[in-house]
Amino acid sequence: MKFNNNKNKDYVQLAASMFRTGILGYGGGPSVIPLIRHDAVTRYNWLNDDEFGETLAIANALPGPIATKMAAYLGYRLKGTKGAIVSILAHILPSTIAMIALLSAINYLSGSKVVAGMIAGVSPVIAVMLGLMAYEFAQKAYKGLGKWLSLAFFLLALLLLEVLRLHPAIVIVLFLGYGTIHFRTIAKFNRQQNKKGGTP
Repeated sequence: MKFNNNKNKDYVQLAASMFRTGILGYGGGPSVIPLIRHDAVTRYNWLNDDEFGETLAIANALPGPIATKMAAYLGYRLKGTKGAIVSILAHILPSTIAMIALLSAINYLSGSKVVAGMIAGVSPVIAVMLGLMAYEFAQKAYKGLGKWLSLAFFLLALLLLEVLRLHPAIVIVLFLGYGTIHFRTIAKFNRQQNKKGGTP
């Protein structure tokens, strides 16, 4: 009985988390990701920061809404195929209900000063959340690559995205490819240094 309770607890936590992010993630994927990260990394410890960053990078390189892909991955990682189904349904349910309920009043709401005020109030919060997440990822890049290489990659990403107007998925794939080569090279170099130093 204890095993079943633990098993059901995982489903309950997963559904509650995805339902909550579906409700509070007003504004689409960019606003949802910090909420999903908080639950996955801090609240429930499903992933660590590095794993979340890697998953987010891969999800960004794939087609489709980023929040739904993250929900599917977390559900699958935690409870397999059933977990992925529960996670996706719980995540899209709030917005689906809201769309159906508010469709008849959309014309009125689009011109409402109250709604405009709500959007104006939420936007700075979303900006701060995204800024905080970007800062934390920048800290990881600094630790992993060093100051100058991190700055160089930041400027390169800015050039590719804003000047050359490459699709973000292409940029992500390029950096993922470099990351694979970079860390394999470092690992090989460290092994060689250990052999020279007589380290077992």
